[in-house]
Amino acid sequence: MDSGETAGAEAGPENDAVDTGTAHSARIYDYIIGGKDHFPADREAGDAMVREWPALPVHMRANRDFMNRAVRHLAREAGIRRFLDIGSGIPTSPNIHEIAQAAAPDSRVVYVDNDPLVLDLSRNLMSSSPEGRTAYLEADMRDPAGILAAPELRTALDPGRPVALTVIALVHFLLDEHDAVGIVRRLLDPLPPGSYLAMSIGTADFAPEEVGRVAREYAARGMPMRLRTRAEAAEFFSGLDLVDPGIVQVHRWRPDGTGTEVVRDADIAMYGAVARKPAATPED
Repeated sequence: MDSGETAGAEAGPENDAVDTGTAHSARIYDYIIGGKDHFPADREAGDAMVREWPALPVHMRANRDFMNRAVRHLAREAGIRRFLDIGSGIPTSPNIHEIAQAAAPDSRVVYVDNDPLVLDLSRNLMSSSPEGRTAYLEADMRDPAGILAAPELRTALDPGRPVALTVIALVHFLLDEHDAVGIVRRLLDPLPPGSYLAMSIGTADFAPEEVGRVAREYAARGMPMRLRTRAEAAEFFSGLDLVDPGIVQVHRWRPDGTGTEVVRDADIAMYGAVARKPAATPED
């Protein structure tokens, strides 16, 4: 246990609107990757999950590293200056605005989440570069229309300028009845051509028994999961132009050699991809 986890064990965040007695997916994630914003219920859940699959911390760190590389690519190479992050979770440095603004100081980022704890921490910890802008929107991914109509979004993201829509490690908490593909499409459709979609998508393709046990631990705490095959992951990118190398396990998406861990395919339960929204064709 590192110093961040120890600090969390002594004194977690306080908020009257937060149910501290029930484990929460964002706080479990924060605990497992070494953060400090979690409570005993989250630590109990995280410990139980790691017992079922000891590679879970490796998997979660690899997912975080994928997000960092994807955002860096979008800011440096694709020239994107506007980011919309859905399901932002508890702030962990470096965050999207830090990565994007390090590459392009005028980048603007809007974070969206529906957890009151995330709201408090985001307001306290997220500061922008002078040239850019960082905003936080309390909203639910299952209400795309509400997100797109929010004043914070219209103010922070210029109409007509391409946007990178990032949906990281989230859709496995959307079940079939939620229509995850439809939700992502409704968020992406109004964005102008040249926008991008960056996603990581939970799967049991590579370690089905271990990941299945972790999924059962989540479900037992009221967080059922819908893990997807590669073919199902590809549905999110239908009609988009995939950036090389396409849909791959997150640790295989443009590795930059900065990681210190040896990561096996069997340690990763997440597909990752980045894709560009093409220009509309006349028949559209």
